[in-house]
Amino acid sequence: MTDSLSQNSTIALDAKTKRRMRQIAHHLDPVVSIGDQGMNEGLIGETERALSDHELIKVRINVLSREERRALGTQLAKACNAAIVQRIGKIIVLFRANPEPDPKLSNLMRFV
Repeated sequence: MTDSLSQNSTIALDAKTKRRMRQIAHHLDPVVSIGDQGMNEGLIGETERALSDHELIKVRINVLSREERRALGTQLAKACNAAIVQRIGKIIVLFRANPEPDPKLSNLMRFV
């Protein structure tokens, strides 16, 4: 099985790391939501802030078309320089490492 999720973004993750991140993300709620209006600077800014604070986040994409959801998820990941860890239905999980994470906010540090 090829790892097409990592190829869509700039950060490559190995299978073991992705598995651990999926376990952590399972209990998270989406912190960013993309509606019918699509992406804009405010959405990208909010996603950037969430990734800086939490490192691992869920994003809900409220678009009916599977192809549009896939394209929006890939565009958002590229715009934020994040890796797509997982896609399930209307939810994607994004990861971007923070060089100086806050232990109280980082989902990775809280659940390790």
